[in-house]
Amino acid sequence: MGSRSIQTEAVVLRSIRYGEADRILHLFTPTYGRMNAIAKGARRARSRFGARLEPPSHVDVRLHRGRGSLATVTGVELIASNDAVRRDHRRVGIATVGLEAVLQLFAESDPSVRAFGALVRFLEVLGEEEEPPAGDPATDPLALSFQFKLLWLAGLAPHLDSCTSCGDVGALSAFSTAAGGAVCENCRDAASVSVSGEALGAIRGLLESPLADARELAPSSAALGEMLWLLQEIHGYHGGFRLKTLVR
Repeated sequence: MGSRSIQTEAVVLRSIRYGEADRILHLFTPTYGRMNAIAKGARRARSRFGARLEPPSHVDVRLHRGRGSLATVTGVELIASNDAVRRDHRRVGIATVGLEAVLQLFAESDPSVRAFGALVRFLEVLGEEEEPPAGDPATDPLALSFQFKLLWLAGLAPHLDSCTSCGDVGALSAFSTAAGGAVCENCRDAASVSVSGEALGAIRGLLESPLADARELAPSSAALGEMLWLLQEIHGYHGGFRLKTLVR
């Protein structure tokens, strides 16, 4: 293959219609990070790509890098279709939260082999479940677990083991986005927000446990709501974005 051609594993994060028959793809790869590409003719009935370039497919893709910002897809082989995710609306909702989190947290040309592996595992676990519980995908324990793990991999995980300000390992009663973690009653200020010990403990549990165990560690619905709020605050303060799938 020429110097402008690459071959890599990828997960399709997003697929957007473009022109009469093409698709613009947002891909996440272990070696090259997030990449944008165009699949020419992908929407034609007899396209050689078929449905292999639809989210959340896991593929082996061949790309040609020209002078523009978009690589061109020249070939694709399916590794895992993740059809079980794609065919169930509850799984789709949960997957969409995770895919958008990857899209926002990891910039173009910012590779993370561990984040890629976590994404592949997240989709595997989601597809293997007998039936995801009904409810809001934003507060789904598996979606939350995956997102907090992504924060850790991106260097944005909150400090929860002791007071971020003074180091006290006693009772932690609030969360300071500016400080980057939990704070004790003595260190909390006007910008700190009260957070239950249940929510802080649940986040620690999710960070320390495999994705497959996320549902067993699920706290109360109130604590799940607090965890969602923390995610939104961390994204906004440290990442400068808010996930559309989480906005309430």
